[in-house]
Amino acid sequence: MAKARIVIVDDSPFSIAIIRDILEENGFEVVGEAGSLEEVISVVSEVKPDLVTMDMTIPGTDGLECTRAVHDIDPNIKVIVISSMMDEEILRKARKNKVSGYIQKPADPEEVTLLINRIMASEELYNELTGLYYSCYREAFMDTFNKVAKTIPEFREENNANNGQVSRGISVVIGIIGKYSGRIIFDMSHETSENIAKSVLKREPKSFEEILNVMGELNNIISGQGCSIINRKNKLFGLRVAPPAIFHGESINISKAELDTTTSAIVDTIFGEIYMSVGFQKEDGEWMSNI
Repeated sequence: MAKARIVIVDDSPFSIAIIRDILEENGFEVVGEAGSLEEVISVVSEVKPDLVTMDMTIPGTDGLECTRAVHDIDPNIKVIVISSMMDEEILRKARKNKVSGYIQKPADPEEVTLLINRIMASEELYNELTGLYYSCYREAFMDTFNKVAKTIPEFREENNANNGQVSRGISVVIGIIGKYSGRIIFDMSHETSENIAKSVLKREPKSFEEILNVMGELNNIISGQGCSIINRKNKLFGLRVAPPAIFHGESINISKAELDTTTSAIVDTIFGEIYMSVGFQKEDGEWMSNI
């Protein structure tokens, strides 16, 4: 990845010095500074940076107007806000104005570096993700079942077709958030779920609700471990899971995923058959660095 060329926009010489030190110490090239709307337009027009760090409080204007001016010059220039101000209304307006990320002062060097690298590595990073995500979740699935039941599941019918499915009875859907957003689905019959719950609990489940709770937690563990494996390969992904959503009934359909890449498989376990499908969107998922 090429070294990012960055302009710092801030009305405080002290803040500019701090941000410059952070950027240069972490391998970025600072190619300009600005403290007013006029300076922003002049400097950005002249040096055409890859990215601009933007304060929200600028004399005679604000960071949002300056951001719009940057994008009027070149909509491909990324803008991240580094500001002491941060509330829900400002965040909403920043996102509406196509700000790529938001960090609250005092800026943490690791946080700044990680955010900029994530933003600037989008295409390269997404291609890396598409080449490894399925094998990582597959590994997590196999490892978890090996620990739970001392058995290795067998994967078959692995494919990238993005088709709808008729549920076997119980579907656990887990959202994935981070640099890219995605989701993973585990679908199985009531009988398979009950067999798994018996093995995990080492007793008969007390209720159907308990079976659902076991399935939610077990699949949450698989998904979380898969994210951890991916993050160890490249920390820029920053993937983590959202709480599981569980659907069950006699006539549930799993709709075609609105995702850019999807991989599915049928998994044969000693408890019964499980359908697993995981996929991601190409566009950035996580916006703020500290959500």
